[in-house]
Amino acid sequence: MSATETEKDPNRRDFLYLATGTVGAVGAAAAAWPFISQMNPNAATRALASIEVDVSSVEPGQAITVKWRGKPVFIRNRTDKEVEEAKAVALTDLKDPGAENENIDASAPATNENRSAGEGKENWIVMIGSCTHLGCVPVGLAGDFGGWFCPCHGSHYDTAGRIRKGPAPKNLFIPPFEFVSDTSVKIG
Repeated sequence: MSATETEKDPNRRDFLYLATGTVGAVGAAAAAWPFISQMNPNAATRALASIEVDVSSVEPGQAITVKWRGKPVFIRNRTDKEVEEAKAVALTDLKDPGAENENIDASAPATNENRSAGEGKENWIVMIGSCTHLGCVPVGLAGDFGGWFCPCHGSHYDTAGRIRKGPAPKNLFIPPFEFVSDTSVKIG
């Protein structure tokens, strides 16, 4: 077939355009796939989607820090006095009135009950240990309110992890968690 005959046959020309476009699209997708795939979390991160922590050795007044999804998580067994102090705080005294708790309704107020592990376990509090100002890690059992203190910029949190003083705009966040037994907490 000569060039003039090909120009007269539109079906063949259309087929060649379509085939070339399809091969180009498949090639572009194959070249882009490694770049798109590398944005997925790696296997180590996916494996840490949830962790189970044994808290049987944490006595009242003590806290432990564990790592979950690359962030520190504070697990604290508060004393009865600390729980009572947290209950006594008026919501109007709080900088952030929201509970910041992923386990309950987003509009819930920052009462001690809404920040703790719930009925029967009000002494337990589980929070992401990252200051809501610039992401520093606060020091436990410190500050003006006996909770946590971020020495970098001076944010003070109470024993329920609520911001009380300093530049931090929000309470310490509470991740999704549940007690799977009396001595074990599942985070994530």
